[in-house]
Amino acid sequence: MFYVWSILCLAGFILVHLSSKYMTFFSYIPRSKLLSAAGGVSVAYVFVHILPELQHHQQQFNQMSQEGTIFSGNHVYVMAFIGLAVFYGLERMVKLSKDQSEVSDYAGVQAFWVHMSSFFLYNALIAYLLIRGEGKDVVEMLLFFLAMSVHFITNDHALRENHQEVYDHYGRWLLAGGIILGGLVGEFVTVPEQIIALLFSFLAGSVLLNVLKEELPEERSSSFWAFILGGGVYTALLLLV
Repeated sequence: MFYVWSILCLAGFILVHLSSKYMTFFSYIPRSKLLSAAGGVSVAYVFVHILPELQHHQQQFNQMSQEGTIFSGNHVYVMAFIGLAVFYGLERMVKLSKDQSEVSDYAGVQAFWVHMSSFFLYNALIAYLLIRGEGKDVVEMLLFFLAMSVHFITNDHALRENHQEVYDHYGRWLLAGGIILGGLVGEFVTVPEQIIALLFSFLAGSVLLNVLKEELPEERSSSFWAFILGGGVYTALLLLV
């Protein structure tokens, strides 16, 4: 039964990406309140679930680390910063490529593939963690599925804004492929718990960056109250469970 739920969750992730082409109601300004609420859910999941769990993993790291090592006591938090920094760097690279695309079609193609490659791996990581990291019980798996599904909706909306038709034709299929790859690796490859902790922390940093870069720009006209409502309801759900 547990295996069936994991397959259904992976299928749900794939469905979210493939149906992004038809979610045109998210494209209006001011920003859709559903997107702001989705951002709140994603951030709440990071702060209320992932970060407290990382503290547990960090304690295990401290027990295993030799005294005096440079990262002693900070492994998972350093990795969270790396996750945020990596995706910030990728976004800057894409922006520069898009600016150059006004005079060069090659730069626009380059921006698309940089974006797709990074989010392909990002999706594979999330699918892997669904199988290996959040597989303690069905409830935790479903909570992870809910948080990441609404996060995918936000990401897909941003990618469609950046790349338009080419994303509909190729990008959404590539991101669905990332889910399939991550699920297959999770099914057949086992890594130590410490590596799972580092993957979680990398994901936490990247989720924060990807959500906040969509919510904070003034031109988005985001809904603060929708963001708070989404985060508050999901936080209450996590605490109840």
